Amino acid sequence: MGAVETVEDVRELTSPTGRALLALLAGDPAAGPGGDPLALGQRLRREGHEPRLVALAMTQDRLRRKAVAKLGPRGRELLLTPAGVEQATRAAVAAAHAARYAGAGVRRVADLGCGIGADALALADAGLDVLAVDADPLTAAVATANLAGAGPGRASVRCADVTAGVVDELGPGDGAWFDPARRTARGRRLFDPEATSPPLSFVLATAGRVPATGAKLAPGLPHELVPAGAEAQWTSVAGDVVECALWCGPLARPGVRRSARLLAADGAAHEVDDRDSPPAAVGEVGAWLHEPDGAVVRAGLVGAVAERVGGRLVDETIAYVTTDEPATTPLASAFAVHDVLPFGLKPLRAYLRARDVGPLTVKKRGTAVDPDELRRRLGLRGSRAATLVLTRVAGRQSVLVVSPAGTAAGSSAPAAG
Repeated sequence: MGAVETVEDVRELTSPTGRALLALLAGDPAAGPGGDPLALGQRLRREGHEPRLVALAMTQDRLRRKAVAKLGPRGRELLLTPAGVEQATRAAVAAAHAARYAGAGVRRVADLGCGIGADALALADAGLDVLAVDADPLTAAVATANLAGAGPGRASVRCADVTAGVVDELGPGDGAWFDPARRTARGRRLFDPEATSPPLSFVLATAGRVPATGAKLAPGLPHELVPAGAEAQWTSVAGDVVECALWCGPLARPGVRRSARLLAADGAAHEVDDRDSPPAAVGEVGAWLHEPDGAVVRAGLVGAVAERVGGRLVDETIAYVTTDEPATTPLASAFAVHDVLPFGLKPLRAYLRARDVGPLTVKKRGTAVDPDELRRRLGLRGSRAATLVLTRVAGRQSVLVVSPAGTAAGSSAPAAG
């Protein structure tokens, strides 16, 4: 209870009384981690706060505290909904989107499918004027509240169908940004880009009229759907692939069709594109295994990892790179290889039990084996931890026994007992 569900809820939370209660909660230790929400709610009601507003404000305060990790310090000030936070663009990613438009000389952007306004705020921060549009009245009301602080005249919000004539209002110097809805009304994910709202075909039709058009698409976008002259950029944050952004016209970089952008936990950014991703050779497993970041794999740029570490693929169809000597790149995680075994349940069980293995981390590519089912069937009870990589090596189902680079010697490299 207490989540923002109606436009009236938005009005109550943005009223002077609602804002004062939210400010009170933001500074109250009892509202933070370890606090007792039941006792806090009872105390606020005893102090004379209206029960319904207390429930709304307490839920809003919890959402804000959680949203900081995704939306940055601004998350403490925004009006949020659970679905809005889940679907919102991360602050660092939104800033990169805005930089594309600013760098292309765009003056105004129509944020079509604006959600709670995360991208629209980043665009305004970059000095651009913003028209934020969403078809859902509640979402539009939330975005209006959040964009109120963007500066006089900087941003406006409209509740409308993004396919119903909004694009026709854009002129020279304007840009369009789409964040199509990729879930059904019941919350089921949509993987077909033509099933989203609006569909990819509408995005591409808009790009024909408004050259500076971009869109936030699902990471599973097939490469063949990237139109000529456009750039698809897959982005990961701390190893989690969060989107594939499609950039058209002046927003695309010349000569780049596919790229990957990696944002590390410390905020560092690393990029690679298909201008520097040559085909990789295939060879035997060496002393080191390199697991490319998911954005690199999605973009089909594993060859760039192989080139940077001087390595080769373990199989022509698998996105694992191997080297004989230690090597590092921000594009991949490195593992020391201790053994390479043909896959077989009984011999693998005997191998691990002989080494007193219990806790098991299982990575996989190119195999249908379910890691949880494998753990259950192995029935290990040992005291030592191990990491297995299930994959194909030269076309054969194999198991690589590895440990993360930098692991203390012997701590996760099982030795025979």
